[in-house]
Amino acid sequence: MPTTDLTIVGDSAVVTGSGRGIGREIAGALVRAGVDVAVNDVDAAAVDEAVEALSAVDGDGDGDGGTGDVVGVQGDASDPDDTARLIEEAVDAFGGLDLLVNNVGIAGPTKPCEEISHEEFMRTLSVNLGGQFNATKAAIPHLREDGPGRIVNVSSMSGKRPLRDRTPYTTSKMGVVGFTRTLAVELAADDVTVNAVCPGSVEGPRLDAVIEGQAESQGRPVEDVRREFREVSPQHTFVGPDDVADAVLLLCSDRTDHVTGQDLNVTGGIVMY
Repeated sequence: MPTTDLTIVGDSAVVTGSGRGIGREIAGALVRAGVDVAVNDVDAAAVDEAVEALSAVDGDGDGDGGTGDVVGVQGDASDPDDTARLIEEAVDAFGGLDLLVNNVGIAGPTKPCEEISHEEFMRTLSVNLGGQFNATKAAIPHLREDGPGRIVNVSSMSGKRPLRDRTPYTTSKMGVVGFTRTLAVELAADDVTVNAVCPGSVEGPRLDAVIEGQAESQGRPVEDVRREFREVSPQHTFVGPDDVADAVLLLCSDRTDHVTGQDLNVTGGIVMY
């Protein structure tokens, strides 16, 4: 089968919330492509583990490495000071910044709206939307200076369609789509594209927790809810973290120079708009 390679725009990146899960997979894909990556997580142990694992990656499998450098910066992306420090440490380590992947996010509560506290609602928005704002605000001067640049925001299929008992989460992810489109207009003249990736149901512990939470709130068996989540896809499947990472890699490449303000679905066909 014929193959082709992607050329990544720039050689330095920050990936927020990359200690584990989708963020870790995205960071790994960039490192294998030869990009220097700053990984970030609120959990210091997750940062250390990710740095150790990603530093051992061999990009082409020939045993001689051939990958980007990795640094770890522990911090809470919802804290503007932590996020500013993350960006500055990445710039200091790599001599600039070309790519920002705003992946950080939390699932938030799974229960009816009237049972959600103000604190739970605002905390979800603070991380899922505020964290993206904080990182982007700090990164823009560097992306503009080093250009061309890329910002990829991780939203969700729930940023386009409702999900029962997930009011804070869906609200935050819909906000990410609006944030993305507005930034795409603001930064177009600076040769910085801004796009979002909207994953569907991604296999892993977070999805397990959401399914269990919905089963509990709806008084249904867990396996019934899991089957419903899976079979709503025309492909009757969940997507993997690697599927999301591949989409991010594409949006960070020179194949998408004129793609901006878009929200790319990676949902197995659940969302087609």
